[in-house]
Amino acid sequence: MRRMENEPRYVISVAARLLGIQTHTLRYYERIGVVEPSRSRGNIRLYSEQDLEQLRHVKTLINDLGINLAGAEVVLRMARQIAELQQRVLELEAELNEMKGGRE
Repeated sequence: MRRMENEPRYVISVAARLLGIQTHTLRYYERIGVVEPSRSRGNIRLYSEQDLEQLRHVKTLINDLGINLAGAEVVLRMARQIAELQQRVLELEAELNEMKGGRE
């Protein structure tokens, strides 16, 4: 399932329509690093489900919670770091369990 979420599939006009925002907003978000859509061989932006979910999160932070764009970027960065740390903890726990299993 994770692979399908990362698969680029929506051109910018479709992504904008699905999100209820303008295409120039998506271009701006890309320029400042909020999202990095894939590019086709013809250099056309292609957005994945994961990109759309991240953009929905940004939209919620800005529109519903009143956080400005800079704040939303901080929240996204922190969420990514937390997810990475959680993954690392899982890896270390698995490694520790393997080591414990080898001693017994």
